[in-house]
Amino acid sequence: MPELPEVETTRAGLEPLLLSQTISEVVVRDARLRWHVPDTLSPEMKGQTVTSVRRRAKYLLWETLAGTCMVHLGMSGSLRVVGQEADLHTHDHVLWRLTDGREVRLRDPRRFGSVHWIQDPVDEHPLLASLGPEPLGNAFSGQLLFEQSRGKKVAVKNYIMDAKIVVGVGNIYASEALFRAGIHPTRASGRVSASRYELLAKAIRDVLQAAITAGGTTLRDFANNQGEPGYFAQRLAVYGREGKPCTRCGKMIIKRVIGQRSSFFCSQCQR
Repeated sequence: MPELPEVETTRAGLEPLLLSQTISEVVVRDARLRWHVPDTLSPEMKGQTVTSVRRRAKYLLWETLAGTCMVHLGMSGSLRVVGQEADLHTHDHVLWRLTDGREVRLRDPRRFGSVHWIQDPVDEHPLLASLGPEPLGNAFSGQLLFEQSRGKKVAVKNYIMDAKIVVGVGNIYASEALFRAGIHPTRASGRVSASRYELLAKAIRDVLQAAITAGGTTLRDFANNQGEPGYFAQRLAVYGREGKPCTRCGKMIIKRVIGQRSSFFCSQCQR
């Protein structure tokens, strides 16, 4: 599944191509995504100019004066900007045609992605309203993690993956951040000190920023807007390295299922 760095990489790639462009037509080839693509999308977006391309959590928001198109890439989705004459793929489900002759294509083989058309304040949409702060924004801090964790018994890895606490810390990046902070993933979140949460907040920011800079993690189904994979996977310290030596102490990396997700850690370096 594309994680926050992959979505941010996609946003950064799309922004210079979409900003100030006018939508000449929206073609919905298959509306059967996670939620049915609204019938209002095509008539409402036609003729609108894109005024902003931003991201909230893993949602891409294309803003126009008439409303906001909100796109989620789901498990296998990707967006590409191509010429309108380019051959169509079976799983190219939604096409946004631009007046300059190009078009944005949403390709989603598993159809777990979604496309919404929102005319009310977008941050009040039910899918966004209850989300926690952005991990790279000023509202996120170790103190916030500490305060909201008091009395909680949930494992710290599951805690930081809760989008109501902080958005965008997916399975890969949670494992990597906990390793950087030296915190065992199964430790109860309510038993992590304020000072250790400061280390963890910094680790979360650092690992996500490193992934964004590198172009996102290489996942089987992810490609950026030009069809090129990211490269951050080459730098992962623990994720996917079960049985390999820890880069710090040399002890073997352990794999354990925590909250139904594969977790990787070093029992020597993480306490």
